[in-house]
Amino acid sequence: MIVFDLCCAAGDHRFEAWFASSESFADQQARGLIACPVCGDSAVAKAVMAPRVGAKSNQQSGAIAKPADASATGEPSPELVRKVIAEIAAKQAEMLPQSRWVGRDFADAARAMHEGRAKEDLIHGQASPEQAAELREDGIAAMPLLVPIAPPDAVN
Repeated sequence: MIVFDLCCAAGDHRFEAWFASSESFADQQARGLIACPVCGDSAVAKAVMAPRVGAKSNQQSGAIAKPADASATGEPSPELVRKVIAEIAAKQAEMLPQSRWVGRDFADAARAMHEGRAKEDLIHGQASPEQAAELREDGIAAMPLLVPIAPPDAVN
């Protein structure tokens, strides 16, 4: 898997996306399957990325001065990370009751809605990695939940 920083042409929005390979990105880009999550523009290109380069292994540990303040590194503090994850979990918990659990039939239900054989609805369920890849290849919008949940029938 590889992550790319992407940018849309319409709104100059930056976002990240994961791909199986560079070839997979190029194929999806050529077929117009990648869209900006902010404005929906499918004219998406790779944005300039700064690589993260670690210190050379032959340097002494005290050779590079480390900033006293973690925010000076540009990386979020552990407290901020915990807060953001808690906010994501809370939003997901707020949204799930508005969505219908379809269990292991997720891929079939999503495909039926996409093809017009079923009414559009918010659904969540389970899909194998292969099923998820097939949905993406067919241009069917689906994404994993950011915070894992237990299936309703597995909760006491």
